[in-house]
Amino acid sequence: MRAAFQDASSRFGPVDILVNNAGKAASAPLHKMDDALWGTMLAVNLTGTYSGMRLVLPSMLERNFGRIVNIASTAGLKGYPYVSAYSAAKHGVIGLTRSVALEVASRNITVNAVCPGYTDTDIVRETVSNIQAKTGRSEGEAMAVLVANNPQRRLIRCEEVANAVAWLCLPGSESVTGQSIAVAGGEIM
Repeated sequence: MRAAFQDASSRFGPVDILVNNAGKAASAPLHKMDDALWGTMLAVNLTGTYSGMRLVLPSMLERNFGRIVNIASTAGLKGYPYVSAYSAAKHGVIGLTRSVALEVASRNITVNAVCPGYTDTDIVRETVSNIQAKTGRSEGEAMAVLVANNPQRRLIRCEEVANAVAWLCLPGSESVTGQSIAVAGGEIM
């Protein structure tokens, strides 16, 4: 990660905007979860976010400017069954976001989280396949389980998440910091 940031900075200048979007999801009820799954969920989803912020904040603080958007999840706002490790990591991302936002608020640096509901991504396609394999449900039935809590009864589109991220980085959003914005069709209110 450090090498990637150094390369980007040498080619394009200091990082003004960081979007922490790496993520991984895996499911298992807590009593069947092994330490490896727990560790992976925390490493990718929480420690990865921490690492990205640690790498860009010194430069942002020097320049008194920056925008950081961490991709969390509705699982970090409310939790879901069978994904306790993922949910714990995303709750951690939200707490980390809020704490760091307070640390840098006076320096023209904003730190926010965008919390998508189930989004049309490879992770959701893998989840649908998992549900099918474990329950014998059809693809449509498995998808219905995922969108049941979304009042719009659909997956979130990637561009909807991207639009929320972009807004948090544009002029006019300077006073929005420490927030966890759900992009979830009304699921979280």
